[in-house]
Amino acid sequence: MIKTVKILIFTLLLCLVAEQATWAQIVKDNSEWTFEAKKKKDKEYELIVHLKLPKGWHIYALKPGGDGSLIAPAFTYKKDAKVTLTGSVSEKGKLISETLPGMDGVVNMYKGNVDYIQKATISGNTTLKVTCDYQICDDNMCLPPTTKVLEAKITDAGGADTSATRASEADTNKTAIANPPTATKDTAPKATISPANTPPEAKKDNSLLGLFLAGLGAGLLALLTPCIYSMVPITVSFFTKRSKSRKEGIKNAILYSLSIIIIFTLLGVLITAIFGGTALNSLSTDWRANLFFFPLFCVFGVSFLGAFEITLPSSLANSVDSKANTSGFGGIFFMALTLTIVSFSCTGPIVGGILVQASQGNILGPTVAMFGFSLGLAVPFSLLAVFPGLINKMATAGGWMNQVKVVLGFLELAFALKFFSNADLVQGWRLLDREVFIAIWVVLSLMVGFYLLGKFKLKHDDAPPQNDYGQEYVSIFKLILSIIFFSFAVYLLPGMWGAPLNGMSQFIPPMATFDQFGGGTGGASAHSNNLPDDVKPKKYVDVLKIYEPPVVVNEGLVVYYDLDEAIAASIKLKKPIMLDFTGIACVNCRKMESQVWSKPEVSKRLKNDFVVVSLYCDMNRITLPESEQYFSKALNQKILTLGNKYADIQATRFNTNAQPYYFYIDEKGNKLAENGYGYDPDVDKFVKHLDGVKANYAKTHP
Repeated sequence: MIKTVKILIFTLLLCLVAEQATWAQIVKDNSEWTFEAKKKKDKEYELIVHLKLPKGWHIYALKPGGDGSLIAPAFTYKKDAKVTLTGSVSEKGKLISETLPGMDGVVNMYKGNVDYIQKATISGNTTLKVTCDYQICDDNMCLPPTTKVLEAKITDAGGADTSATRASEADTNKTAIANPPTATKDTAPKATISPANTPPEAKKDNSLLGLFLAGLGAGLLALLTPCIYSMVPITVSFFTKRSKSRKEGIKNAILYSLSIIIIFTLLGVLITAIFGGTALNSLSTDWRANLFFFPLFCVFGVSFLGAFEITLPSSLANSVDSKANTSGFGGIFFMALTLTIVSFSCTGPIVGGILVQASQGNILGPTVAMFGFSLGLAVPFSLLAVFPGLINKMATAGGWMNQVKVVLGFLELAFALKFFSNADLVQGWRLLDREVFIAIWVVLSLMVGFYLLGKFKLKHDDAPPQNDYGQEYVSIFKLILSIIFFSFAVYLLPGMWGAPLNGMSQFIPPMATFDQFGGGTGGASAHSNNLPDDVKPKKYVDVLKIYEPPVVVNEGLVVYYDLDEAIAASIKLKKPIMLDFTGIACVNCRKMESQVWSKPEVSKRLKNDFVVVSLYCDMNRITLPESEQYFSKALNQKILTLGNKYADIQATRFNTNAQPYYFYIDEKGNKLAENGYGYDPDVDKFVKHLDGVKANYAKTHP
């Protein structure tokens, strides 16, 4: 029965990940391809494929150079009895040749406009078709290889020396961004934001060093979990038998470390490659995924507290472990695989968290993060492999490891509560309002503090140590830890009576769910009383006001939730619009609101100088009328809800999908800043950014 439940849980997790895969397909290929047949004389033509690349993107040359792994464009013309190709395709444009970091040899590429010319002899009128296989890249990522089919009609074969009319691109994935279609049931609505001067957003560096250090720290933290610690005696025994000399021990240790690194890093790369760079990010904010993770983390927490042990099916672990007895690298590799499988029960949540953090960018982020994680996990085990005799005593450490498990158990229960809170907020159940959430966290923190002081014991705890006088005592380390947990509980306690708790606002439910006055103060509606009736926020206010940040409630900032209402207010109030792409379950959004928006110099500017519209990209409880539903090519899905619509606007018009992200436009949809503003809690920088937007608005709106 237990084995069946484990398999079911794992299957459900895979299904949830697979279901969110479509959210990853939102970085658009905005390259423009056209095809022209230009007559030179008599029957001689030049078949020209014109390519216009968006700013910041490049395509590799027909001879790209480098280390041989770069993908060059290729052009295949459909066979036609009236067409004879002469020679091969040549390219014309501004060639850039440079040496790239980590790449052997000189790399050849083009930016801007490129023409691909094929000479041909054409004997009669016909329709030419060419298949273009290519890949475009920017400085951080490459889009998947793409195929486009172009066509051009030849109407002057054998006639006057004129050029054929260019044919439009036949690729069904092409989006007419400059002229979006009128809204119908199956097509995207006409945008209220003009994309004409909206180039692809430059991707920010996702701090690869930060991701590596986060992964490294998580890997070291994973060593404290009981699943990993249980492998210590097995590792010592395995390498004691294999290593007959120090030299051989070092060699085996290196191979063992590399195997661990390869397995875990490959895991991160495969998840990102198969499901997309942002699949896990979307998964982390989906209410169904959060509702699934809640009982899963509860199970982990209760297990760590000693209620039961979580183990993988013995047949699976034994099958892999038996192969570890083979000689050579294969045996060492399968020993590393055994560690991975046995440790999965404890490292799964840690690995998932690292991938969620890293999945904001391209495949490089998860690769670096998982490399850091596996390195942190591998290095200590390598030391065991080199010095197995010195570590034998650790296998009998006893009660202190159980105390680590218990503390981790309480932390797992606290994390589980956050998952349920995310689902509760997105669905609007109001089962876990702010004061209830805080109360449970206060109790959990106090229980950890009392446990560390030895005030109560659990099932597997040893008797406390005694001092020189035969009395039970608490170590200095546990005393310091208990002080930290007690202090945290005291910090949280004022939140029960409405304190903002800005330092933890990204984790706890928003202030508007506080039940002191019957639930929700409705800042936007309350503070809009001084506005004319025709510009007061009305649409979606009743549903979304509970998610308002404290700065809205406390500082009188008016927030809109509908883009059309915000545009109407911008015209009436003569203010620029700040598009706040946010999410109900977005942790960094809450941090920006509590730590940046709440600062007087920021809140004053937002209140007086801007029309702020909060676009919740995960608000899927509000279903759009059938007449407003359409299919999004950017998201590759049917747009059915308000959250879908806002996510599509962000992806289609601004080429980003991360939240929080702030863009600035005027009432006509013209951009007021070259780039948007992502998660960066530097108050001075944000103030400077807002002042720049205001100045740009003043230049065009005297």
